Amino acid sequence: MKDYGPNPFKINIEKATIDNNNFRLALWTGNHMQLTLMSLNVGQDIGLEMHPDVDQFIRIEQGQGEATMGDMEDMVDFKEIVEADDIIIIPAGKWHNLVNTGSVPLKLYSIYAPANHPFGVIQRTKQQAMMDEQNRFDEYYYDNYY
Repeated sequence: MKDYGPNPFKINIEKATIDNNNFRLALWTGNHMQLTLMSLNVGQDIGLEMHPDVDQFIRIEQGQGEATMGDMEDMVDFKEIVEADDIIIIPAGKWHNLVNTGSVPLKLYSIYAPANHPFGVIQRTKQQAMMDEQNRFDEYYYDNYY
């Protein structure tokens, strides 16, 4: 699979999500929205993060997890068990994480508005995703503060 944005696009999202084995794959990126697929291994998490200007929608297609959210990094007061067919809405500015607490890979798709990851990103592992995010932060910091 690849990033099909910003062209018109149709796909069986349930099948695509369950078939995806990458930690993160950008499936469609446009000017105002992005669709990514994710697969979290047993015990793996997305990682506590916050998007200041991006709303996020997550739908679980397979597995079970725990979603946490809060206004501050060290104070997440929203905790919910999630499973297949559940959705999670994450408002911009909320710290959040999702942990696979089940016994099979947690398969989900996520919609960001506006787009949050570079066009065409494929991160096969969480480690790759973390390195990419650090590099993006370093570039942003350098461009804006040096």
